[in-house]
Amino acid sequence: MNKTALRKLYKEKRQTLDQDTLEELSIHIANQALRAKIWHNNTFHLFLPIAKHREVDTTFLLTAIQGKDKNVVISRSNFADGSMKHYLLTDSTSIKNNSFGIPEPVSGIEIAPTELDVVFVPLLAFDRSGNRVGYGKGFYDRFLNSCRKDTLKIGVSFFEPVKEISDLDEYDIPLDMCITPDGIFDFRN
Repeated sequence: MNKTALRKLYKEKRQTLDQDTLEELSIHIANQALRAKIWHNNTFHLFLPIAKHREVDTTFLLTAIQGKDKNVVISRSNFADGSMKHYLLTDSTSIKNNSFGIPEPVSGIEIAPTELDVVFVPLLAFDRSGNRVGYGKGFYDRFLNSCRKDTLKIGVSFFEPVKEISDLDEYDIPLDMCITPDGIFDFRN
């Protein structure tokens, strides 16, 4: 299936999830993440969910990361040039929704992508090889390309993988892992 068809299908599938189901599935994803062999790392990048897109509620994952006493980094997007800046999440970090409904830090201590050990990646769908479909703007592909080669790229998804994404291109950055409510897919083997 191609990216356009997958975007449409998985946006529709998300919209069928009621709030209780979305929360329950998000908790299962956080619990699965606790089983992953990633906790020797120190600096974790986490996206904050866009409520209107019914994304995985990462607040449960945030609680897990903070409970392990790890550094958490969140981003602010620049829609003019497709870039992202990354900020350490602290008790004093002020977060506001931008004009697209994306929760973002207002300011803070900027962190370079090369300092990140683990990046949790939003997605609409993923395939059995670790390729992902996002919203199509390329923010995360550009961002992940600027991270270290050994930075773990971990998707989170309410749904199981599709067999194959048919229209990949040279700019697509594959995942190392993807966590669903039912398990962990490791694509590094």
